Amino acid sequence: MGSDAVLSVFTLHGVANIACDEPMKRHTTWRIGGPADYFVVPASLDELRGTVLAARHLGLPITVIGRGSNALVLDGGIRGVVVKLHDAFAKVDIEGDALIAMAGRSYVSAANIALRHGLAGLEFATGIPGSVGGAVMMNAGAYGKETCEVLEWADVMNADGEIERLPNADLKFGYRYSILKDRFGIVTQAKFALSPGDRDALVKQVKQWSQKRVESQPLAWPNCGSVFRNPDGTHAGRLIEAAGLKGFQHGGAKISDKHANFIVNVEEATAADVLWLIRHAQQVVRDKYGIELETEVRVLGEPISGR
Repeated sequence: MGSDAVLSVFTLHGVANIACDEPMKRHTTWRIGGPADYFVVPASLDELRGTVLAARHLGLPITVIGRGSNALVLDGGIRGVVVKLHDAFAKVDIEGDALIAMAGRSYVSAANIALRHGLAGLEFATGIPGSVGGAVMMNAGAYGKETCEVLEWADVMNADGEIERLPNADLKFGYRYSILKDRFGIVTQAKFALSPGDRDALVKQVKQWSQKRVESQPLAWPNCGSVFRNPDGTHAGRLIEAAGLKGFQHGGAKISDKHANFIVNVEEATAADVLWLIRHAQQVVRDKYGIELETEVRVLGEPISGR
């Protein structure tokens, strides 16, 4: 089926905000990635539902992104439909001691709103790039805290376009994991159970963490956040640094001089450059220490040879 016929199906399902062959490097924090066949930025819950139903009718896979962090889109791009939840899914409400945020909201922004209301529990999220939906899906965490510790429920759209409210236990959280990594479901909003706190003390803690990030992370270069999960009892960055790979460069991608668990795009890197570095770091750490580094970043799409 040609693209015009595909677009007509989306139109029949009420989908207006759709583009063809959209370069994904425009939508990832790494500034890397080939084109998405079809790219939708839904302006409403109804348009998201229409996208899901149209894609199912056409037999097209759906990939959901938010802020584009924690994702490496390969150079051949993504087949099927990419859905970006953005401004139309950014509403935040405070209800008593709880915060309800839509999935496209920046996790940092949601955490800062909690701070302004003197609510404790999301301070760790001020250091996590990405969206609320992505944070729920991967159980994002920092500073020894995880999303699952404060999440009460998440609304998730299923393949029929229906919304299911999943309580914390049903999401089967683990380290950088939820059941949504293994089954289809689009987080549309989430409720976080917080508690009253000393606003000045909370702000002071967040400022300390922010200063530490500035000093230790390569914030000036395009990156995806942490590349590898921390193995039990140690840190991926320390292992990579001890293996002598800090500052190692391949093509336009480089293992950061500041923090070895970050790979930065310094010279118009390709996804192939980044993948090479990932595999090289895994091999060197495996050979030196017998430890298998597992990636935290999602690898999406296909290489150029796959088109």
